Amino acid sequence: MKIRYRSLDIFRGATVCLMILVNNPGSWSQIFAPLKHAPWHGLTPTDLVFPFFLFAVGNAMAFVLPRLKEQGPGVFWRKVIKRSVLIFAIGLFLNWYPFVRWHEGSLEFISWVNQHNNEKGVRIFGVLQRIAVCYFFASAIVFYLKPKAAWLFSLMLLLVYWAICLLGNPSDPYSLEGWFGTNVDKLILGIPHMYKGEGVAFDPEGLLSTIPAIVEVIFGFFVGSYIKNTASSTEPSAIYKMLTGLFVAGVALLLTGFCWDMVFPINKKIWTSSYTVYTVGLAIITLSTMIYLIEVKNYKGFPTRFFEVFGKNALFIFSLSAFLPKTAGLFTSDEGVNFWNFLYRKIYVNIPGDPKLGSLMYALTVIIFMWAICWWLDKKKIYIKV
Repeated sequence: MKIRYRSLDIFRGATVCLMILVNNPGSWSQIFAPLKHAPWHGLTPTDLVFPFFLFAVGNAMAFVLPRLKEQGPGVFWRKVIKRSVLIFAIGLFLNWYPFVRWHEGSLEFISWVNQHNNEKGVRIFGVLQRIAVCYFFASAIVFYLKPKAAWLFSLMLLLVYWAICLLGNPSDPYSLEGWFGTNVDKLILGIPHMYKGEGVAFDPEGLLSTIPAIVEVIFGFFVGSYIKNTASSTEPSAIYKMLTGLFVAGVALLLTGFCWDMVFPINKKIWTSSYTVYTVGLAIITLSTMIYLIEVKNYKGFPTRFFEVFGKNALFIFSLSAFLPKTAGLFTSDEGVNFWNFLYRKIYVNIPGDPKLGSLMYALTVIIFMWAICWWLDKKKIYIKV
């Protein structure tokens, strides 16, 4: 018995598939509760998607960094900087794209700062930007530090971030209004370039909350290295020992995050340290279960084939799922219909019963469409690496 790493591809593919699902409802006002983010403290299944993807980024690093270490710091920095800058630039491009918008019946250029409201502008950070920053710093940490030192440094980052959060409003430092990181983002990024989906200038992918997210990638690297080191063995006992170790670690982290939640609430929007530990534990348990079913029990059902193709072009298909609706927005009719939302506006919205059902059906249609693109790329052996 030998691990073939399919489970890692499928884990990454399932994660990006869920990212696309939650980002493409028919209507943002018609979403089932599990597909919404938690209002503030706590978490829903949707709040697991992003940390799971960062964890998967760390898994992939475990297979690349050993080769970069052999090639030396020069090659390492060229590749890491190039990839980090490219991913960040794609995220910033998607935030700014399509560079023009309709305003009072005519197209106008989307300026860096909105000419009609100087508190609005192009958002600097976002999902891809956080991935880029986390990848950059996590790569540097595990490249230069030995495993034990990297583990201790990660723990220190989580504790330091906890201490930083306490610098906020003493009455409630973990609230939207009291969180210290918002002041840092306002000072460095500027209000026009921050997310305002909470009704105020607050960026859930801002600067300070990226610190514990970096640890998510590092933990993913440790798990990927552990799997990689065991995968060369053909002894069934070695695989079962590895799975046992992963399950124990996952449960331990899960319980640690749950206990930490009592004093440092689990919160995705400010990415608390307890949230990092808790989601890493869940990611390890999920990945371990997948390894057992796919690699040990040799399960080859439809779900594995479906998610695997997503994992082979993960960043590309995620970027495409954001690019297409933004492009469609330029060609929207007076009734708000375009080629991207046509099915929802004309068909799914008319499904009898709960209007959330039509919104979900549309999101699933988007998933099928994106899967078809991934399937075609995989069939043609086209893998778009970033």
